[in-house]
Amino acid sequence: MIRSFLTVSTGTLASRLLGFARDSLIAALLGTGAVADAFLAAFQLVNVVRRLLSEGALNAALIPAWLRVRDRNGGQAASAFAGRVLGTVSAALIAISIVIALLMPLIITIIAPGFIGSSTLDLAVANARLMLPYLAFAGPVTVLMGLLNAQGRFALTAFSPLLFNTALIAAIALLLVGHADAPFAAWMLAATVGLAGLLQLAMLLSQRSGRLATPLRMSFDKEMRDFFAKAIPGMIASSGPQWLMVAGAIIASATPSAVSWLYFANRLIELPLGIVGVAMGTVLVPELTRAVSLGDRDAAAHAESRALELAAGLALPATLGLIVLAEPIVRLLFEHGAFGAADSTATAHALMLLALGLPAHVLIKALSPAFYARSDTMTPLLATTKGFAVTVALAILLGHYFGASGIAASIAAGAWSSALSLLRKGAREFGFSVDAAARQRLPRIVLAAAAMGALLWLTMSLVPAEAHGLIRFVALGFQIAAGIAVYGLLLQILGVASLREAAAALKRPATHDPRA
Repeated sequence: MIRSFLTVSTGTLASRLLGFARDSLIAALLGTGAVADAFLAAFQLVNVVRRLLSEGALNAALIPAWLRVRDRNGGQAASAFAGRVLGTVSAALIAISIVIALLMPLIITIIAPGFIGSSTLDLAVANARLMLPYLAFAGPVTVLMGLLNAQGRFALTAFSPLLFNTALIAAIALLLVGHADAPFAAWMLAATVGLAGLLQLAMLLSQRSGRLATPLRMSFDKEMRDFFAKAIPGMIASSGPQWLMVAGAIIASATPSAVSWLYFANRLIELPLGIVGVAMGTVLVPELTRAVSLGDRDAAAHAESRALELAAGLALPATLGLIVLAEPIVRLLFEHGAFGAADSTATAHALMLLALGLPAHVLIKALSPAFYARSDTMTPLLATTKGFAVTVALAILLGHYFGASGIAASIAAGAWSSALSLLRKGAREFGFSVDAAARQRLPRIVLAAAAMGALLWLTMSLVPAEAHGLIRFVALGFQIAAGIAVYGLLLQILGVASLREAAAALKRPATHDPRA
């Protein structure tokens, strides 16, 4: 499981790093004015679709359903089932894309009411319509990725999202070289989003992954209706972090540049969340589905315990690092071109508050697979809905007094509300099985992360406030490297992790389901 986790995490890390390069270039190209707000509001809509469909979200419904059909009726029946899912999803998304294109002014008005009465609304509508082709391509891409994950083939699905960011970076580079004005640049970037989806689909089809879903046809029979009845709630719940950001953006749209500040701050949150959360959802669902279907409580407990350890071990130091180093990180990554010092300060303040919700987001990713493996997608959906309501209610109040920072705090509170709801429900319904080793390691992980955070805070005074350029880059790199080294050393001293044991475990033969 850890080998698969590392494969998915590495691919997600590479994609997120390219995403930072992309967003740094977007900040330099568009700044944080009306054009940037319009583009990023439209792009936020695309990101919600990506979370609904891709990055492990569809695993929540597709993998358990596909495994049950295969175990009950054989591989040929599973392939036919997948062909019906692929055909139905593709046809439905084409129709939905057309409807959304027609209703786009209303949709943008709902997600960004602050744009009403300004030219920003028209810009956002135009950008969102140009991005819509991505929706039609994302559906089949996600189904094919889910089928590969169900068979333990994680490498291709982990690295295929790189094409999305690579295409956008290439487009931005050309626009920067050509000195394109901001509105034209935003339109060209929006059009490139759809092209990026096509590139992902072409790459998967070139690897003959389409053979996993044959024959291809559309169907709305009872089996498909039952599948979508479970899939849709699971897909919405799996994109919980993005829905909370949408809730924040709705309130932030009334404040100039607040949408942009929140967007760039959230991009930094999505790096650790993607590395841990996406990998957790991708790898844990098939592991727990097999354990639950076999009634193997020990295997389920082992998977849940290791998932919690990995989640805490990666999320806690990331949270403290982002809080302590928020301003130098934002200045280094985004303070270029049209993105000024005041934007960096506002974005850093939002980042520190958003980071408080990062452990909750990761906890949700670790807890939700236990429900999905039991074909329960409604409980995570209800938890996400509760978190959305908490975010909106608090953002209206805190946003009025504290602006983007208040909205960021509201998003963090919404995430914790969702996480605690899942924890209470799971404990009451079936009991989360945490083994003795996890109960010993988790407090030690918290201690090691706290010590690392203290070290980072102490080193902040050693970096001159006026440092810039190469000095800023070297200082930040040293702080991060020192923090990682100290944290790793403490994990070994406290008996949480051993490099020797980890290396030995990774050398063992893979133990994927032999029927896959």
